[in-house]
Order: sequence, then structure tokens, then C-alpha cells
Amino acid sequence: MKNYPRIASMIFNTPQMVREDWLDMAVNWANQAMNLNIVNLHPGGQVMAMEDDEPVNAISPAERRLNAARESGVYVLPIHGVLVSRSAHMDMCTTMTSYEGIRTQLQAAMADDAVEHIALDVDSPGGSATGMTDLAEEIFAARSIKPITAIVNFSSYSAAYGLASAANEIVLSNSSGVGSIGVIARHVDMSKRYEEQGIKVTTIFAGARKADLASDAPLSTEAAQWLSELVQQNYAEFTELVARNRGLTVGAVRGTEAGVYFGAKGIEMGLADRIEPPQAAINRIAASVHSNRKPQPVRSFSARAAAMNCQTQS
Repeated sequence: MKNYPRIASMIFNTPQMVREDWLDMAVNWANQAMNLNIVNLHPGGQVMAMEDDEPVNAISPAERRLNAARESGVYVLPIHGVLVSRSAHMDMCTTMTSYEGIRTQLQAAMADDAVEHIALDVDSPGGSATGMTDLAEEIFAARSIKPITAIVNFSSYSAAYGLASAANEIVLSNSSGVGSIGVIARHVDMSKRYEEQGIKVTTIFAGARKADLASDAPLSTEAAQWLSELVQQNYAEFTELVARNRGLTVGAVRGTEAGVYFGAKGIEMGLADRIEPPQAAINRIAASVHSNRKPQPVRSFSARAAAMNCQTQS
């Protein structure tokens, strides 16, 4: 059974570090799945459903990746789809990844002496603001112990870029995009719909701000100000994080105005370091690690290869 209250709490009234079009898609899904009857979102947009971020036996792909890493010395850690703090049992017809799942794999790779290099396989529009900076700090600390390369394969936006920025190096192809360094939040006012349907909602609460973000009433000035301040606080933390990770000024990061940049433009903006196709990047890293190890076969790795079982097999 879907936990709709929890899902709604992850979409509405909370800061998101995700591309605006993906937030639209999530709201469209909520409109359909929860029968919200929200109109005038994006009439031409595609309505999609949401799915669990990990299969029930998700440990198997991670174990296979770790076993492959023991052979090659390179652990490919997938950061795919919408990012959430924890598994939310959502069905969006797309991959979802939880910060806790990424953290578990990062810690396993760091603890295994056979793993000499960690490659973040990033293909994500971003996601929840909650938990992103904490995980990015862990990646940033880990990069001083083992080299970490973020391979943009083929999108690294918003929260996903926050994670990628913590790596030692960011690699992207000419068609890969980075950026969208911003924060967004939405509130849905359903009071008009309730009124038209003859539904009257009575809320009993204690504490003047307890019902600030209720969907059965228009957003109050005070509530809007609070949510705006929360967004600005998250934005400040986000831009400061990226600035430190990338050796940029906060002003330069804010100056991107949450824009997205492809290929060489991403490097020009200081958001990436090298132009290289994902397959070539992972092969180069594997060859480099291999050259410093005892003689053994070099495997050809792809950040999207089935052999790595990057969240596509149970």
C-alpha cells in the first residue's frame, strides 16, 4: 500500500534541490495518484508514476558491484534518478536512489582495501534537499582517503550536482549537463476545490503556526515567508558547499542562477574538469588503477554496463 501522506510530504511544502521540470512531473503524478485535481500545471507535460528506489533484494547489485571492484580496484557507485533521503515506495516509472543507499555503498567501498578508486556514475535531475549536504560532506571527506571521480552520465543537476561537486574530479561528455544549483518549494491550495465540492474542513490545533502549510487553506503571508526563508537557508548552504568543493566563490556559484551547462561550457563555468565520454572515463580510471597493481586482466567497465548491475537487476 502506498504511503501517500509521506509521499506528499516529500513533494510539497519542503525545499527541493531538483530541476523544475522534474518537480512538475512529481506534482503531476501526485495530482493523478492522490486525486488532487490540480490544474494548469504543464498541460503538455508527461504524467508519470513513481516507483521504489530500490528492489527488495537491493543488496545483490551492490554486492556484485563490490565483487567487480575487488577485481578491478574501481567501485562504480550509481547515483541515478530522483534522489530521496530514504526509500519512499514511490512508483515514477524511473529509477530513484536514496541518500542512505549511496552512503551505505560509499562506506563499504571505503572500508574495502581492494577498492582503490570510487567512480560516481551520476545521471540524476536532483531531488530532496534533506540529507544532501550531509552526504556531500561524507564524500568530500572520503576523497582525501581514496580518489573519487564523478562521471556525469548524462545529467548531474541540483542535489545530484551537490554530491558530484564533492568528488576530486568531475568528468562529463559534450552532451552531458551540470548545474541547476538552486532550491525550489511548492504549496498546493485545495480550498477552492473543497468549496466547489461542498466540503468544509475544520482543523483544531494548538500553536499559531501549527497549520501554516495546510492544503485546505490559502498560504498565509507568515507561512509563505517561513517557507521562503527555509528555501533561502538551503540555497545558502548549497551554494557555499559547491563553492568550497569546487574552489569557486559563493558569488560565482550564485551567479549561475540555477542554470544548466553542457560540455565545455560546464568546464568554463568551473563546474567540471574534463570532457570525456562515460565509457572512456571509466576505462581510463580502471587502466590507471591496474597499472599500479600486480599484473591481472583489465576489464572494460562502463558506468552503465549490465555487469555493474547499476540498479537495473535485482
